[in-house]
Amino acid sequence: MSHNRQRKIAVINDFCGFGRCSIAAALPIISALKLQCCPLPTAIFSDHTGFDSFFCRDFTDAMAAYMDEWAKLDLQFEGILTGFLGSPAQIALVERFFTRFARPGTFVTVDPVMGDYGKLYPTYSPALAENMGALLPYADLITPNLTEACLLTGTPYDPDPEEAFLQTLCEKLAAKGPGEIVISGIARGEDLENFVYERGKAPFLWKEHKVGPCRSGTGDVFSAILAADRVNSRPLSEAVVHASSFIAKVLRRAVALDLPLTDGLCFEEFLTEL
Repeated sequence: MSHNRQRKIAVINDFCGFGRCSIAAALPIISALKLQCCPLPTAIFSDHTGFDSFFCRDFTDAMAAYMDEWAKLDLQFEGILTGFLGSPAQIALVERFFTRFARPGTFVTVDPVMGDYGKLYPTYSPALAENMGALLPYADLITPNLTEACLLTGTPYDPDPEEAFLQTLCEKLAAKGPGEIVISGIARGEDLENFVYERGKAPFLWKEHKVGPCRSGTGDVFSAILAADRVNSRPLSEAVVHASSFIAKVLRRAVALDLPLTDGLCFEEFLTEL
């Protein structure tokens, strides 16, 4: 009996029990977009690292055996989405996953979660950031923020980049593999801009008014919508508008509810609108 009669996206990321990020954000979003979400955890968190205290269990040693069981079932994926990876060993395991499960037609999205505001996250080392580049040749789409795009290309960070600078960044990234790139969350006064690059096409810019301070899991929701929309054959520019507009709506609701920033996006209230 085939397990491949329904379209599926594999999501390789950590699982967080509270705080709406990583797999806990991607799974309901992808499901709402009528695709089966199959998570491969890299770590298990009680609540994410933005809280003062949390429990964590690393899952690296179990990932290979986990993949072996999926191979026994002959699972086939229309999409693969990767998020935060905590070690060079995990990056190597993701490479192995791509080799085993990415077939012709599988749409691969890599969200290279590495840093922000011109700096690596505290848990990230320069060596780990360099290893992240090994995933780019497998990717159809990558969704870095401005910091991550600069890190992946060895480009000095510019907090207020001109369009030509962004175009050059994307061309450098595209030379490493991905034909589609979205540099997300570029601050433009009271707005946030997404720079959308598709090989062979003119760039596309989309701005949304910034709603409140940054909240955990926003990037996870953004990349999940893009990954699912592209598997569903929605054009990239439309997918970016879809994701940005949905997140802006949810952020307005989060502000109205006065939710703590650590609690993430209250997307549950709008899933039926996706």
